[in-house]
Amino acid sequence: LKEGLFRALEKRPVGEEEVETLIEDIKKDIRSSGEREVRSRLIGEVIMKHLRQIDEVAFIRFASVYRRFEDITEFSEEVEKLAKD
Repeated sequence: LKEGLFRALEKRPVGEEEVETLIEDIKKDIRSSGEREVRSRLIGEVIMKHLRQIDEVAFIRFASVYRRFEDITEFSEEVEKLAKD
């Protein structure tokens, strides 16, 4: 988790302390789901929710890997959703 977040946040104006807080917030959200077994899909969605709030570029970087965009259209659609919100 930490490595993936640092990769998404590379060269972005987010400090290491913020990343540590982000990790704790993500873990807290996952624990609050009450599930004994957590699906990777839930983890990815929680990470993207938090990244979106911290840094939009990092969100797009993470989403492009996590969602495995097949082409530029899928990528563009995600950027457009981000711009609308």
